[in-house]
Amino acid sequence: MRVALLSKEYPPEVYGGAGVHVAGLSAELAKLVDVAVHAFGAPRDDALVAATYQPWDALAGDAPGLGALRPISVDLAMAAAVGDADVVHSHTWYANLGGHLAKLLHGVPHVMTSHSLEPQRPWKAEQLAGGYAVSSWCERVSIEAADAVVAVSAGMRDDILACYPAVDADRVHVIHNGIDPSLWRPEAAPNVLALRGIDPERPTVAFVGRITRQKGVPDLLRAAASFDPAAQLVVLAGRPDTPEIGREVRELVAGLQAERTGVVWIEDMLPLEQVRPILSHATVFVCPSVYEPFGLVNLEAMACGTAVVATRVGGIPEIVVEEETGLLVAPADASGMAAAVNRLVGDPDLAARMGAAGRARVEQHFTWASVAQRTADLYRSLT
Repeated sequence: MRVALLSKEYPPEVYGGAGVHVAGLSAELAKLVDVAVHAFGAPRDDALVAATYQPWDALAGDAPGLGALRPISVDLAMAAAVGDADVVHSHTWYANLGGHLAKLLHGVPHVMTSHSLEPQRPWKAEQLAGGYAVSSWCERVSIEAADAVVAVSAGMRDDILACYPAVDADRVHVIHNGIDPSLWRPEAAPNVLALRGIDPERPTVAFVGRITRQKGVPDLLRAAASFDPAAQLVVLAGRPDTPEIGREVRELVAGLQAERTGVVWIEDMLPLEQVRPILSHATVFVCPSVYEPFGLVNLEAMACGTAVVATRVGGIPEIVVEEETGLLVAPADASGMAAAVNRLVGDPDLAARMGAAGRARVEQHFTWASVAQRTADLYRSLT
């Protein structure tokens, strides 16, 4: 079976969970089917990559709407290039239209994985202006016609059916994201902590993510004003979606740094070799998202043996087991988040037990091999 995977992100050009997903899935799928990756961006020296694509030169410029038109130009080229596939599988709205057009053009099944939903992210209008209506259209036309829709959590499946009632529920399949526990693992590396200005002797509250409304970074920073003064806050966050949220985060960080010690903000996108020991050292990892279809970053922290405090949204309750691998709080609840964090900072034995349970849960339920097998089974059911 020949499967064409269509994605905006693919290593080394990865900036979010969808890119991590495609990288992990494709590597394991290649053991089960013939995989050809079609990705946006520069050429890759990767045996799985069949082709890469750049947007049309005519769409160059800074106008917000062009940010939605450029992916469509790539989708056209992708659809033309996958005529030899038995199945096309697209990821995110950037590539979903390419999968839909390939289905129409070549008469092959289209599987699309829904990593997020445009109707659930209205703040993207800040970033894309009128392009948000275009991205929403790309998603709608694709999801309503897809032969199968993969939801990365049961919560995401509910959202799909609520946002798109024209989609037949029988076509929506829950297949969780996975993780490679050999890459994400507990690791002590004091030199990395020192390099990044992190005190290895202090309890640590850590966050990793992009600066976007979805990830709730301002909510975390407001809650941090009430964190136990003994703890340091380490925030790995960059690439703000808009200048406005970038300024808001910068002002909140400056306010915290003026009031307490141990506020470390790292804007660079760090390599795995540095993120892993930072997560491993943390007493608690915080995921303050207001919208999270799955929440892969929670798996990464759990795989590193770290307890999690996360918001009770989307797929997160399917990952973080309340009172076993972490604590769940309401989104945008600064006092609730601070109370949960302070409970774990004040009880390091409890935090350690939850961290160990999180690592065990990852190993038992969230490997890429199991995700790939379920995905390959879905392909075969359609051909």
